[in-house]
Amino acid sequence: MTAKLGVRLREARTLRGMSLRSVAQAVGVSASLISQVETGKTQPSVSTLYALVNHLGVSMDELMGVSPLGMRPGSPSAAAPGIARSVEPAVQRGSENPVLEMENGVHWQRLAVGEGGPADALLVSYDPGASSSIEGRLMRHSGLEYAYILEGEITLQLEFATHVLHPGDSLQFDSVRPHMYSNRGDVVARGIWFVVGRRQQNQTMPSASGADPLLSRASDAPLNSAVDVLQAMDDLRP
Repeated sequence: MTAKLGVRLREARTLRGMSLRSVAQAVGVSASLISQVETGKTQPSVSTLYALVNHLGVSMDELMGVSPLGMRPGSPSAAAPGIARSVEPAVQRGSENPVLEMENGVHWQRLAVGEGGPADALLVSYDPGASSSIEGRLMRHSGLEYAYILEGEITLQLEFATHVLHPGDSLQFDSVRPHMYSNRGDVVARGIWFVVGRRQQNQTMPSASGADPLLSRASDAPLNSAVDVLQAMDDLRP
């Protein structure tokens, strides 16, 4: 599905009239990396993907092809009142789960959610050695994050604290807090994730050009540690 992911990201970017260079500068990566992702030549890391979808204002359903790009409340392409809309099935078979495979052995399966529902529901797996950012850069995005670990071992770095989670453990935090996941074990780690509120914030974005200023740092000034991220956050707060 990598090639389709790239196609949808390119469609979202062009739909919003954004150049490769402007998007790359906003999310802190090179324009060549964005181009390679859009053409399916490489896969983004979790942190890069979150930065892209937050900047472009794309929902997981749009990203995975479950709903068309641009179908947002108030958009010209949205169905008018009184016009029948398709109803999401109550049951989604495992073989029907849309899948995203990202850089460094991270896999997302989109679980059943109603159209316009409040959460991104995902079955997430990390191969041994996989991380949400191969650069070791903490990420932050809108929404409240909840997860339950099914198997394996997941290490969560949340700001300055490090937590090792095992099967049966769970977590929750505001996703604007700098964080990173990694699998430091020797078996696949898997869990159920719910990110609540991210898609609603994207839907109410007046313009994708109003990107998170934290993600608008130049590519030659990466956020490599929790200290960098927190200092940047402090600089941006009113």
